[in-house]
Amino acid sequence: AGPVAPLERAVSAYFLDLHTREHGYTEVSVPHVVSRSALEGTGQLPKFEEDLFRIAPESHTCNGEDAFLIPTAEVPLTNMHAGSILEESDLPISYVALTPCFRAEAGSYGRDTRGLIRTHQFQKVELVKITGAVESDDEHELLTSHAEACLRNLRLPYRKVRLCSGDIGFSARHCYDLEVYLPSTGEYREISSCSNTGDFQARRMALRYRPAPPTASDAEEAPPPRGGGGGG
Repeated sequence: AGPVAPLERAVSAYFLDLHTREHGYTEVSVPHVVSRSALEGTGQLPKFEEDLFRIAPESHTCNGEDAFLIPTAEVPLTNMHAGSILEESDLPISYVALTPCFRAEAGSYGRDTRGLIRTHQFQKVELVKITGAVESDDEHELLTSHAEACLRNLRLPYRKVRLCSGDIGFSARHCYDLEVYLPSTGEYREISSCSNTGDFQARRMALRYRPAPPTASDAEEAPPPRGGGGGG
């Protein structure tokens, strides 16, 4: 209400413009209701079903499956290519989307009860990159730098934390948290989480890419194959 609503709209529009005009992302308008198989593809199901809002089957289904409200735009963005074979020459693919996110926050009763830290619905600008295996780590670093640019440009004090293996989600192999300092609580709180899932999601949703055929120059520059053998 009041000045907060237009502020949220302005910040969201700024992030979308920054990522599309300066960082090379394609903006996508995605559905806010997805199927069970879509959530299984990204790894939210079956482990985190209690954190999701499921729509009663008698009310609505999605392609004959259970339907859920999206916990993040990552789910519909990545599933746009589920079951597809992409061309390596088309990679990386960079998407950005602004959506509401719905989370039941099961198990968090009594935590962060003041302010807007933990809510069941919130707006979020999501960045997703689909890359080849070799470029995956570099693109993860690039995506994280794009998220950092939003905070730097708004002059928000933040810190970048690389999570240890015990703290990251089971679907990710690398993850950075960007934590912004909140004067109201006197502490840093996670405002963005940037994960590299490797081939975890791709395997679950049968997303593949076709390597580009080698060229003559590739053959000339390629190192000799490694192997072992012996005879006597």
